[in-house]
Amino acid sequence: MPAQDATVFASESSESAVHIFVSIEMSRAAWVIGVHTPLADKIAIHKIVAGDADAVLALIDRLRSRIVTAQGYTPTVLCCHEAGYEGFWLQRRFGALGIKVIVIDPASLLVNRRAKRAKTDRIDARDMVRALMAHARGEHQVLSTVRVPTVEQDDERRLLRERQRLVKERTAHTNRIKGLLKTQGIAEFDPRAADAKQRLDSLVTGDGRHLGRRLEEEIVRELQRLALVMGQLAQVEAERDRVIREAKSRLDEPTADCHRDGAMLVALNRLKGIGTNDASILVREAFWRDFRNRRELGGWSGLAPAPWASGSVVRDQGITKAGPPLLRAQMIQITWRWLFWQPDSRLSQWFKERTAGATGRMRRIMVVALARKLFVALWRYATTGLVPEGAIVT
Repeated sequence: MPAQDATVFASESSESAVHIFVSIEMSRAAWVIGVHTPLADKIAIHKIVAGDADAVLALIDRLRSRIVTAQGYTPTVLCCHEAGYEGFWLQRRFGALGIKVIVIDPASLLVNRRAKRAKTDRIDARDMVRALMAHARGEHQVLSTVRVPTVEQDDERRLLRERQRLVKERTAHTNRIKGLLKTQGIAEFDPRAADAKQRLDSLVTGDGRHLGRRLEEEIVRELQRLALVMGQLAQVEAERDRVIREAKSRLDEPTADCHRDGAMLVALNRLKGIGTNDASILVREAFWRDFRNRRELGGWSGLAPAPWASGSVVRDQGITKAGPPLLRAQMIQITWRWLFWQPDSRLSQWFKERTAGATGRMRRIMVVALARKLFVALWRYATTGLVPEGAIVT
């Protein structure tokens, strides 16, 4: 379940305190607004141009005026929209104007389980209003709210996500070049080598020919794109490393007021086997959030098991995969490295005890369980300073 304090609206957002409930169903074509007020039993639907926040604010002002005229008090407003491609700019803009906005995890909203069900933006807008009203009554289980990062935290995450895309592009260009050469019977060629372009002229195909002119020109263009991606990747990684160096220097100053995220980056980087990229992903994608306990952390990560039981039928569905895929994939890599660099830690010993004599498949299954345990241990270390039992800190 995404981390969010369940008491965010406890003081002001009970059903008696909130008078106007607004949901925004976003799409590229238009925004569908669902509204419930004390003046009507039904949920009203309004349609506006996509991205027109001023129109939403104007609608809210009209509704406020009607309630003031009809009932003599100034109503409060609670608004919601689903997390998606729109990001968090709307929540920040409305929040600055004093309008409470919650961002909903779309996967947490209940849907009709029929094989064929009606689904439109109008239906979704009404369903969000109903869920929002229940949430305001204190029924927080009806939806999961997304923890909205600060502008600075959101901006810091861009560096890692850009690196992820650049790594994928580097791999794609490398594989493309190798694939083109493989069709000519050439296997031993490293596109990432500094002299790759010069070596291209000396290549001989499997049947004793030089590369065709068109093919060679295509590979040269691919090499140029690869060089550009590798250069940008080097810049991004240099900036990532600079951030950690600066955080370390601030920690060394006795009177420094080090940022919480920077302190966690430095602490994680001191654990043997946890690299700069590992620490950056853990902090920027996960540990900046406020988790209440290990169960909430494990559930949010998507590494928790998803049981399925009905009567006498019980089966395992694997992990929930609820969290960010980038983080989950990185945790599996961190876990394998942890086993190598921290063999005497209690977590590594736990893994060895349960996989003694096991096959490769069983080891892969158990490493996911270990990843969940390690994720919790690293969170505790980063936030409280509790070193994982038996771990080496450099």
